Parts: sequence; C-alpha cells; structure tokens
Amino acid sequence: MTERDRVEGLTQEFTKERVSRSRGILQEMLALLREDIETVFAKDPAAKSTLEVLFLYPGLHAIWMHRVAHLLWERNLLFLGRLLSHINRFLTGIEIHPGAKIGRRLFIDHGMGIVVGETAEIGDDVLMYKGVVLGGTSLKRTKRHPTIGNCVVLGSDAIVLGPVIIGDHAKIGSGSVVTKPVPPGATVVGIPGRVVKGEGSEEPTFLTLEHGKLPDPVVEAINGLASKIATLEGRVHELENALASQEETTERESEA
Repeated sequence: MTERDRVEGLTQEFTKERVSRSRGILQEMLALLREDIETVFAKDPAAKSTLEVLFLYPGLHAIWMHRVAHLLWERNLLFLGRLLSHINRFLTGIEIHPGAKIGRRLFIDHGMGIVVGETAEIGDDVLMYKGVVLGGTSLKRTKRHPTIGNCVVLGSDAIVLGPVIIGDHAKIGSGSVVTKPVPPGATVVGIPGRVVKGEGSEEPTFLTLEHGKLPDPVVEAINGLASKIATLEGRVHELENALASQEETTERESEA
C-alpha cells in the first residue's frame, strides 16, 4: 500500500467518523426537541396540537434559545451568549442568563416576566409559572442564585433569592418570597416564605399543586387561637356553673 492509499484510507475513516458523530448529535437534538414538546402536552391541558406548541409557546422558545446561548457561554463566547439571551428576552419576555444551568423537561407556563440569574441551577421536570424570579443577594462573583431540585413547582410571581436549595418535589406558592432552604416535598407560602406543609409524597408535584387550595398560615394561626379561646371559654363556663352550684349548696346548709 502506497503512502497515498494510506492517506486516502485515513481520510475516509475520519470522514465516516465525523458523519457518524454528526448524525448521533442530530438524533440526540431531535429526541430532546421531541421530549420538550411531549412535556408541554403532559403539563398543559390547553395544548391542542403540535403545530400550536411549536409556534405559540414562548416558554418553549425561551428554553430552546437558552440552550444555544448556554452552549456559546460554555465555549467562552460570552458576548454572543448574552446577545442571544437578550434577543430571547425581547421575543419571549423571559430573561434567562446564558450561564444558568437548566435540566430536562422544564415547562414554563406563560412565562412573561421570568428572570433566572447567572448561577441559578434548575433540575429536571420543573414547572415554572409567569413572573418567577431566581435572583441573587450578593455582589461577589460566586454562587449567588438558587438551586432548584427535581419536580419542583414555582407558582406565579414566586421569588427565590440567594444561593438557597429548594428540595425535590417542593412547591412554592404564588407570590411567596423564599430566602431560606426548603426541604424536599415541602410547601412554602407567604412573605417571607414559611413551610406550611412538611415532606410529602414523591408524586410529581405538577399533578398535585392547586394554587387555590394552598394553606394560609395566618388564617390557620387565627383559627388555632379562636379554637383555644373557645375551649377556654367553655372551661370558664363550667367553672362558673360549679362555683354557683357550690354557693347554692353553702346557702342551703347555712339556712338549715
């Protein structure tokens, strides 16, 4: 075999390898896109057709553009990554820093006003409603944004600040402000956020969260006080009756 034949053989092998690798990457991308579309149908009963999902779901568009922006960011093409995220914000109303790490099957419902900071991390199967903020509380160039676990639900206008960890299957109620870690399976509501329900089952939380039925810690506290007051009033009434009965008995004995 001549040197020329050897070179041609190596070139053909290299070309086949490149084609095979490119084909594999393309197949992975198509599978990921298909998974994203299936996620929309699984988590939004309003989705009627694939065409509708492809063209009319800004949350899906935001995720796709972020993946490209994040890839540019990881390749140290920082300006291009920020530019694409800025375009993403202009087109969808969703601001995701290209440095943020997002897992699979994230579903952003409506999405307008969502802000995700540079060092934020989002796990798999997360459901996020409009107005959610994953913000930072420090000016240091370090981890300063939240870490969201798997199967977490972030209600409308929920705000999570600082490098806190939100455990798997947790639920953050609408309008809550969270600045402390949340244990897995917990439900948090209020300003500041308070855990009103402890660890629950590991059933996918997007199937169980009903925003209109979240507990109200203030109402529960008032109801608890009212119940205790009613119990005390009943006890006082019993003591008054017993005292009155004792006084009547004493008077009768005195008359006798």
